[in-house]
Amino acid sequence: MTRAVVVYESMFGNSKAVAEAIAAGLGERFPVEVVGVDDARPSLTGDDVLLVIGGPTHAFSMSRATTRDSAVQQHGAPGPAGSGIRDVLESLPPAAGAPAAAFDTRVKKKFVPGSAASSAEKRLRKLGYRMVVPAESFWVADMSGPLLDGELDRARAWGAALGAAVLGSAATE
Repeated sequence: MTRAVVVYESMFGNSKAVAEAIAAGLGERFPVEVVGVDDARPSLTGDDVLLVIGGPTHAFSMSRATTRDSAVQQHGAPGPAGSGIRDVLESLPPAAGAPAAAFDTRVKKKFVPGSAASSAEKRLRKLGYRMVVPAESFWVADMSGPLLDGELDRARAWGAALGAAVLGSAATE
């Protein structure tokens, strides 16, 4: 593995901040590129890429155009609602065991089901990606944030652990 690409979808900046923290942790072991979903496709080419993808949980899963529009209208998300991680995943070609990982941001409330990261992980597996670590959620206080205390440190640590897991799995292959 020679590089990692962290692809994020973010409407309020929380998932972007998590993506950057994950990249900082991964950067201890790999060159890392952090890109938003609208700029992701050219960065995902090549056999040397660890794909890390994540975004906010909307309506118990990955966002859709309607849920992004709703976030703009109801919660004052800045800017227009572009594409999301679901769109990126739908555009990816099959991968023969390429390494990947998924993350999301979610509101920390009891008994709220669903996770964009779990849904993304299922899509990645169907495409033939090898999940290096289980999907991970990072917590926000409310739909627009902020991230809960310690979440950026946890994201950086998760990125570092992800990098170590990739290198460890490459050594056993």
